[in-house]
Parts: sequence; structure tokens; C-alpha cells
Amino acid sequence: MSRRMGVLIVNCGEVAHMGSGRTTQPLVGAAMLDREANILPAGHGIVIQDTKFDIIGDSESLQSEFAPWWDGSDQKSGDLRVVDAKGKAIIPGIVDCHTHLLWGGDRSSEMRLRQAGMTYRQIAEAGGGIAKTVQSTRSMSLDDLCRIGMVRANQAVLTGTTVIEAKSGYGLEIDAELRLLEAMKVINNSSIVNLLPTWLGAHDFPHGRQRSEYLEELVSSQLPAVAEQGIAKWVDVFCEEGWYTNDETENIVRASTEHGMPSRLHVDEFEDSGGLALAAELGSVSGDHVAKSSVESRQAASDNGTMQTFLPGTPYVLGKHLDLPLNQCIENNWAFSLATDYNPNCRILSMPFIGNLATTRMGLDPFAALVAATRNPSTTLDDPSITGTIVESCRADLNILWSQSVDGWCQTPGENPIVATIIGGSIVNSNK
Repeated sequence: MSRRMGVLIVNCGEVAHMGSGRTTQPLVGAAMLDREANILPAGHGIVIQDTKFDIIGDSESLQSEFAPWWDGSDQKSGDLRVVDAKGKAIIPGIVDCHTHLLWGGDRSSEMRLRQAGMTYRQIAEAGGGIAKTVQSTRSMSLDDLCRIGMVRANQAVLTGTTVIEAKSGYGLEIDAELRLLEAMKVINNSSIVNLLPTWLGAHDFPHGRQRSEYLEELVSSQLPAVAEQGIAKWVDVFCEEGWYTNDETENIVRASTEHGMPSRLHVDEFEDSGGLALAAELGSVSGDHVAKSSVESRQAASDNGTMQTFLPGTPYVLGKHLDLPLNQCIENNWAFSLATDYNPNCRILSMPFIGNLATTRMGLDPFAALVAATRNPSTTLDDPSITGTIVESCRADLNILWSQSVDGWCQTPGENPIVATIIGGSIVNSNK
């Protein structure tokens, strides 16, 4: 062969390439439902060279050009491996853009407290919640954090996730927060998944500390240390009644901006406090949870390019009614994404399960759910190599499904819909 090749996938079923319009922009409104513009019919093949998609074209033609020796089995010749998709659908690598991946301890006992009628805030005030996890996490070494983080990251890959945004926030002191971020760097450098860190020192107020004292520490001590460390890509704040006020959030975000760190914010999870509107005003790349945000706030987010990220796994595990306005976002051309919110209370690492909640419980079209789990969140990552698409010259992250239809990605909540996963051109998981 005249060029160095990596992987040739032949006999693809539907291919959700997600390549319509400008791939650096999210799909919104009717474009999230436009299958003709974003899905190729069965019969295509994909050539991957090094870490990128090289050619997407007719399967038979690509096989004749690059692997005329192929006899129908998965095999490698020279620098080319041929993978027979056997008519199965192909989707981009999944982007989980909101997780709390690193923490220690066990909060499973809180289930019966919720069943007894205690609120999230009441459990926290009784010594549970974030504070309990902080106590357990602070005692963990860097090796302990890396070990448990690797296990969780690899588990996410099994169900198709290729990119994970991960937050600190269970240290709530300088050394512990820096250790969490350092663990994320180690995991990113040594695992198959792309792990993108966010500093969430403003997750809660540590017990035994004055509110004003900790607020000063965040801006004057933690933030400069995090910026100097150079690992975190974003800052996050738990902007919610009972945690951080809008004014406190604004002060932290503006200080972070001076250090060159953009923001992603927890907002309006339990009530509409104007958090999403604040995120839009501050230019945050995303406002997450947004369960209770007003129509006006959602429009402001759209106008200012702030992504709404819905986390249906959280109300699901809390036993709440799932009524997130996903279809309203499509009707109003508001950009939105989906994510797991993996945390001690929401032990969900499967994005296909999140897609299942969105489709079966809230009536979202399965292809629109896929857009919200791939291309749309990728646009918030400020990384041109990660596009959530299957487009020539883009980074080669993809999944082969069990189904011939791309809609099968989120229709097996009790089974894994993923047959094989490729990250950066390398086959990292294969159940074929």
C-alpha cells in the first residue's frame, strides 16, 4: 500500500456521522431531527489513518482499494486491520460532559432517608451528602484516587463513552483539591479515555469553616494554586439555594476568568434562582442541571451561547418525576446536551441509559438524544480534535452497535448496546 493505514471498517449499517453544518457548532431545533443530513445509509465503509477518520465511502470500493486480500474475517495485514461491522450501525464516540468521577466512601444508606421524606438539603445538614464524601475522599492517596478513577473510566468506555469531563469538589481544601486534579491528569495520560478536568472547589462549604473565610480561600488561595498547577480546564460552582449564592458564584467566576479559566456551572437544580441566566451573563460554556430554569433564562442561554446540559439520572435516582423540557428546547431552537452526573448518589456511568431515560420517560427522539450525547457536548470542550462526529480529518472516536439502526444506541437499558469502541483510531473494546 502507498500509505500507512490503521483500520478499515467494512459493511457498516447506518452511520450517524453528525456532520451537517459547522461541526464546531451544536445542532439545534429541527437539525437535531434531521436524519437525512446526518445519517448515511447501510453499505458504507470507514478508513482510519493514525488517529483520524481518513475516508468515508462505499464499503466495497474501499475494501477493493485498501484490502483486496480480505477474506471476510477480522484480520490485519501489514499496518491495516479490517473490521467487519456485519451491517451494524456506527455512532460517534459518546461525550459525557458532566461527571464527579473521583471520590471515596459509600452513601448508599441515604436511600432510606430519602424514602422517609428527607430532602437533599436535610440529609446534608444531618451530616450526609457532600460533606460525608469529602471526609472519605480527603483520606485517599493519589494512588488510591487514580486506581478507583481508572476503574470507573474504563467502565464508562464499555458503554461507549470516549470523552469524560470530571470535576474535583470532594476535597474542599487546597491540598485535597489539587490531589484530585493531579489524579485526573494521571488517569488521562494512562487510560484509553479522554478525561478533561474541572475545578469545583465551590461544591459546598467545609464543616468547621466560616463561610466568608472559605470564600476568601477559594479566590485568594485555591484558585491561584489551581491555575498554577495548570490541569483544570474549567471552574465550576454549585450555584443553588443553600449552597453558593448568585453573587458568590459571580465573584468566583470573574476571578477565574482573570486566570484564564472559563466556567461550567451547576444551576437551577432544585429551584429557579436565576442561575442559568447568570451563567449566560458570565459567558459560561454550559449551565448544568437546569431542571427549574425559566423560559427567559433558557432563551438568554441560547442567545449567549451557553449550553444547557440536562442530567436526568439525578432526578431518576432521587425518585423525582422526569419532566425536563427536552422537546421544548427543540421547539425553541435551544442547544442542549445530556450527561450522567455520575456521583456518590447517582452511580450511573452509562450514557446509553441516560439516553433511554430521555427517550422513554420524556419522549425525546432517539436520534436527537444521540446528538445531545455526542456532537453537542463536544462543542463545549474547547478542543478542536474532539467533535462528536464521524467526519474526515476529525479524531477517530466511534462505536459499533448491536443494532442495524443508530436508534438502537439507547434502547437496551438492561444490556450493553455497544459491540466495539474505537478511540483515537485504536480498538479499545470489542465484544464482536
